[in-house]
Amino acid sequence: MVGLTGGLASGKSSIAKILADRGVPIFDADAAVHGLYLAGGKGAVAVAELFGQESLDAMGDVDREALAARVLGDAGARLRLEAAIHPLVRFLVAEWLESLHNEPVAVVEAALLVETGSYRDYDVLMVTWCQPQQQLERAVARGLAAERAQGLINAQLPLDEKKGVADVVVDNRGDLKDLAQEVEHAWTRVLQLCADRKLCREGADRGRAGGNSKLKTKSSKLDRVDGRHS
Repeated sequence: MVGLTGGLASGKSSIAKILADRGVPIFDADAAVHGLYLAGGKGAVAVAELFGQESLDAMGDVDREALAARVLGDAGARLRLEAAIHPLVRFLVAEWLESLHNEPVAVVEAALLVETGSYRDYDVLMVTWCQPQQQLERAVARGLAAERAQGLINAQLPLDEKKGVADVVVDNRGDLKDLAQEVEHAWTRVLQLCADRKLCREGADRGRAGGNSKLKTKSSKLDRVDGRHS
C-alpha cells in the first residue's frame, strides 16, 4: 500500500497518471469525494446535517464552492467536515483494496494523508514537492482565482512539512518531461521499499509463529485503512 500526497497543484494527479499508464492500480480520493457529494450520497447527507441545506445546490449535490467558502476560514468547521467525510473515504479505499487481485502494489492518491495522520496506514508514503509560488501559479493557470487558491494552499500543511515525513519525495519543480524522469527514479525506490518491508513482515510472521519474535508489524490492510489501526 502506497500513499501519494502533496498539496494543491503540486502534481499528485500528474504522477498518478504516469503510474496508471504503467499499469499501477490507483485510487483517486478526490474523485471518491465527488461521488460521495452527489445528491443522496452519504457525503451530501453529512454536509447537509453539518451546515444546512444551503450547502447543497438545486440538484441536491454538495455546492463545493459554497462549502469551501464555509470551511476555509473556520478551522472548527473544517475539522467537523473532515471527521464526517474521511471515514467514508477510508471505507471506499478498503473496499477497493479488497477488490484487487494479485496486485503487488497499489497507490492511494489523497491530498490530506499527512494532515489527518492516515499516512501512517501505508507501507510507503510518496510526497510530491515544489515551491509554494509554483503551487499558486499552477493553480491560477488552471482557472482558480488567486485568492481562493492561496486560501486552499494555506489550509493545507506546507509541502516542506509533508516532505519531512515522506519515504520518497518526487521533485516537481520542473516541467512534465522532468516529472516523468523524477517519477521513474522515485518509483524504483518505492518498489525497493515495498519489497524490503514485505520481507520484514514475513520475517515477523514467522517469528511470531515460533513464539520468539520481538518485531512489530502493521495489522491487515483493511484494518489499517479502515481506521482501526492508530
